[in-house]
Amino acid sequence: MPLRHKSAQKRARQTIKRTERNKKVKALLKGSTKRVLEIKDKAGAELELRKTVAVIDRAAVKGIIHKNKAANQKSKLAKHINKLGK
Repeated sequence: MPLRHKSAQKRARQTIKRTERNKKVKALLKGSTKRVLEIKDKAGAELELRKTVAVIDRAAVKGIIHKNKAANQKSKLAKHINKLGK
């Protein structure tokens, strides 16, 4: 059944666009996080962590992920890198 109201039709279009945008950002986030976890040397991992933190922060600011989830992810990655040094 098609939506009757113009405002409802517009909301449906916007939802589709936003969902696509959010999927792309989440995919970028997952890939970036995976790259940090795969690197075995500390220097390379720290360099990749900087890029990943920027991606995480951007996703949190846009509201794609919650700010607490962003903090938890950054903490988890930092903890992983600190273990590499030992």
